[in-house]
Amino acid sequence: MTDISFVALACGLIIGLGAIGACIGIGIMGGKFIEASARQPELMNALQTKMFLLAGLIDAAFLIGVGIAMMFAFANPFVK
Repeated sequence: MTDISFVALACGLIIGLGAIGACIGIGIMGGKFIEASARQPELMNALQTKMFLLAGLIDAAFLIGVGIAMMFAFANPFVK
């Protein structure tokens, strides 16, 4: 295998594992939000605000990984 193929494999792993982690994290958080709002409906607005803020942060971490993977894919500093 060449260096280019390892870079392509690494980019796929960065994006794939990041997507899996973000999806699992948002899914767990959404389930906990539904559970908490069912237990205490008066706190639903405050919890919803915090949930959307955290969903944005989780998604931002995934998008940073995508940006790093794209940097390695298109402007690879390891190729001579």
